[in-house]
Amino acid sequence: MTTESQTKPEHTVEDLERVTIRFAGDSGDGMQLTGTQFTKTAAVFGNDLATLPDFPAEIRAPTGSLPGVSGFQLSFSSSDIHTPGDHPDVLVAMNPAALKTNVADLRPGGLLIVDEDEFNVTNLKKAAYPVNPLEDGSLSKYQLVPIAITRFNELALEGLPLNAKDKFRSRNFYALGLILWLYGRSMDTTIKWASEQFKRRPDILDANLRALRAGYNFGETTELFRVQYHVAPATVAPGTYRHISGNEATALGFVAASVLSGLPLFYGSYPITPASDVLHELSKLKSFGIKTFQAEDEIAAIGATIGAAYGGHLGLTGTSGPGLALKSEALNLAVMTELPLVVIDVQRAGPSTGMPTKTEQSDLLQAMFGRNGDSFVGIVAPCTPSDCFTMAIEAARLALKYMVPVIFLSDGYLGNGSEPWRIPDVASLPKIEWNYATEQDGEFNPYERDPKTLARPWAVPGQKGLTHRIGGLEKSGQTGDISYDPRNHHEMTLARQGRVDRMVQDIPDLEVTGPETGDLLVLGWGGTYGAITSAVEGARKRGLSVAAAHLRYLNPFPGNLEAVMKRYKRVLIPELNTGQLSLLVRGKFMVDAIPFNKISGQPFKISEIEGKIDEVLGLRGPYTIEFGQSSVLSGG
Repeated sequence: MTTESQTKPEHTVEDLERVTIRFAGDSGDGMQLTGTQFTKTAAVFGNDLATLPDFPAEIRAPTGSLPGVSGFQLSFSSSDIHTPGDHPDVLVAMNPAALKTNVADLRPGGLLIVDEDEFNVTNLKKAAYPVNPLEDGSLSKYQLVPIAITRFNELALEGLPLNAKDKFRSRNFYALGLILWLYGRSMDTTIKWASEQFKRRPDILDANLRALRAGYNFGETTELFRVQYHVAPATVAPGTYRHISGNEATALGFVAASVLSGLPLFYGSYPITPASDVLHELSKLKSFGIKTFQAEDEIAAIGATIGAAYGGHLGLTGTSGPGLALKSEALNLAVMTELPLVVIDVQRAGPSTGMPTKTEQSDLLQAMFGRNGDSFVGIVAPCTPSDCFTMAIEAARLALKYMVPVIFLSDGYLGNGSEPWRIPDVASLPKIEWNYATEQDGEFNPYERDPKTLARPWAVPGQKGLTHRIGGLEKSGQTGDISYDPRNHHEMTLARQGRVDRMVQDIPDLEVTGPETGDLLVLGWGGTYGAITSAVEGARKRGLSVAAAHLRYLNPFPGNLEAVMKRYKRVLIPELNTGQLSLLVRGKFMVDAIPFNKISGQPFKISEIEGKIDEVLGLRGPYTIEFGQSSVLSGG
């Protein structure tokens, strides 16, 4: 059934290099699904892209409430991009609450599409609107396009044996169809996905496909839109690509590490936002010999993982900040027993429960020092969603070679964000070395160290002649027996530190993007990579002497870090915490690094780092991040 004139209006096509879209609605409106399907279509078309999902911490916030707003931002481009964009060019708001929490981020002149049917008295009151914003002129600086999405969707589904609630739930497909048309994208990718997803519910499949086509046809036939937009495919290096999230890449990276090492992978975990997806992904891969264990709590999860490492497996456990705190005592046991173990920490806003679905980088000092005694672990940190694959392999490689726990510091922005990933050639992946102790007839010393790595032998139970003590009590470096000798404890502590320090011989030097010397180095780690890289690129285009460097190895630091920093007059460190990397850099290298901190559960905008660069270089006065009424999407 058509809802518009049969006369097809003329549309012009405008070429754009990059577009940023945000879908926002109630947590039950399917905004994550809508954004994901548009993203997959853009990926199939060949655009470079970056995404940023955002959803409420509440399992089911009150319908139409401000805390219950869910959103999905994506940026797609015909050129290389590093972030999901600062300010959306298009905002699709499915109700008043979605409008109120997001409209301040929409760029002036941006396209604002709303479901006008949802702007009723009840929903306006829930969103604290005293009057209807669609009628009072407050949205005049945007291209406002009110559409009766709910009503038109109901007309498209007329005659289907569905209740009103099920029909209402398909209106996200109506909005998706409209945006697909607006940017000249095919419906085929979504149709294929829906046909598989809903094959056991033909009524739901029919409803969603009708809604999708109705939205697409509305765009084609309405006179509300005189322009369609075209974003050409990006020029990328040859290869096979897939769209991947950071948590998916993390899971695949550790599967690759298992294959590369020839060791079975054991993953012990307790569900926690935003790390749970790693457990979900690994549990699908039993055909690769992966063993996943959902424990009753965080302590049991790491305890089982230590047992797996003791038994000769690649031991892996995962969590977020609160879980890392709970795992700390057992992690110290892994340090003391000198077993190879990897701990995934997908960081979120804290402290305590904090904001579970929002991103932060505030676990660095916890990872470095959050255990009793002098307790040394390796720390690596991916910088993009696809880099999670690479650094997962690195975490396993270092843990196995040096017989030491390694913490893999991801964050919610990376874990839930996504981008195109070029699937690597297996031959290009690094070799992973490990050595079981060999059976012997003589006396076995479990702490006879490799002279290069200081790693002790990995003595797996059941091998002849390898009987040894293990546990949290200090051991003699000569016999492996329990020891309270002062000199021995001193030497064993330094040996445990030395294993981590010597990792520096196995990690690459820090690379710099931009001039080798200059006025300013912007140094970052983790998920700030995209915003820093884009801001520094913009600064150089303005003729400023600015370079960027990004740390993916945090303990130990790359061997050339000090030399790199001292080639610049100033060092700026943007972090989503109160200055933890700045503290470490200042303490270790006596470099007067300038901290730039944001602790809002929101990622940096490119413009924020550009503003701070200008302040540091004396091109403007003090720069302060402003927090408006709306919530910038965070990856959690």
